[in-house]
Amino acid sequence: MTTRRQADGAIVLDVRGTLDAATVDALRNSLLTTLHAEHPVTMIVDLTYVTFMDSMGVGALVTGYNAARETGTRFILRNPSEFVHRQLRVTGLADMFGLPASPSPSSPQSYTP
Repeated sequence: MTTRRQADGAIVLDVRGTLDAATVDALRNSLLTTLHAEHPVTMIVDLTYVTFMDSMGVGALVTGYNAARETGTRFILRNPSEFVHRQLRVTGLADMFGLPASPSPSSPQSYTP
């Protein structure tokens, strides 16, 4: 997991691998620390290389989303894989994250709630 600032001031958190009980604490801490320390206008969570996500991963994203709303930060999920998109759809959270009904397999996606 890496964090970088774009030229427009948005902070991008690149997440890789799995989001499960063994890894979500690092994601949650990174989201909350960055939001509270940096106060970005936009927080982008890039999920391009997330290969697996369970309910703990979903919970960490919800925590980040809620914290972003509290600080007035726009929270964007970028490029969720079909698997991640399905997990959010199954849990009924796709709408909250501004995800479409189904992922577009031919192009990268960026969602803004």
